[in-house]
Amino acid sequence: MLIKNLIVGPLEENCFIVADEGTKETMVIDPGDEPDRIIDAIREGNLKVKYIICTHTHFDHVGAVSDVRNETGAKIVIHKDDLEIYNAARDQAALWGYELEPLPEPDMFVDEGDKLQIGNLRFEVLHTPGHSPGGICLYGEDTIFTGDTLFAGAVGRTDFYGGDMGKLKRSFSRLISLPPDTKIFAGHGPSSTIKEEKESNFFIEEIE
Repeated sequence: MLIKNLIVGPLEENCFIVADEGTKETMVIDPGDEPDRIIDAIREGNLKVKYIICTHTHFDHVGAVSDVRNETGAKIVIHKDDLEIYNAARDQAALWGYELEPLPEPDMFVDEGDKLQIGNLRFEVLHTPGHSPGGICLYGEDTIFTGDTLFAGAVGRTDFYGGDMGKLKRSFSRLISLPPDTKIFAGHGPSSTIKEEKESNFFIEEIE
């Protein structure tokens, strides 16, 4: 498995390009900004993008969706509970002083337990609401992509529209019950492991 992390945009969001090294089949997770850099990385790796997956649809995670879709023809994948936020992403960006291109309609809605496969790599969709209603994580290959549900040492905020602290606590509890060696790739900040988060994440105290 090849994982390339591009830190994009003024909010330093993590866009992940994940590929099966043998087949070059690829998913792009959270292309939030700087589409030229993302597209250059795809071209340099001669990658075949199958999915553009949004772990949630706040503007800083979807800003480059249109350009990556136009370049690759890949399917745009979100959870249906985030469709309202997806459709309002341009307005949300404007409130923060940023301009966002119109977003294409999603091609696929995924939900709890669905599987997404690229080459020989398979990832399970975990529905993890709290930061947003349709937040998802992608779990497979001893790895989890957590979006803004779980960070190294922290969790996503719940004061945006659709945020819910009770749901975030349940989602967090579920994630930290995964095998301790599971590698975490979050929507912002450095990577971590489930073991490290069990030992050091401040939010542990909120669920005990």
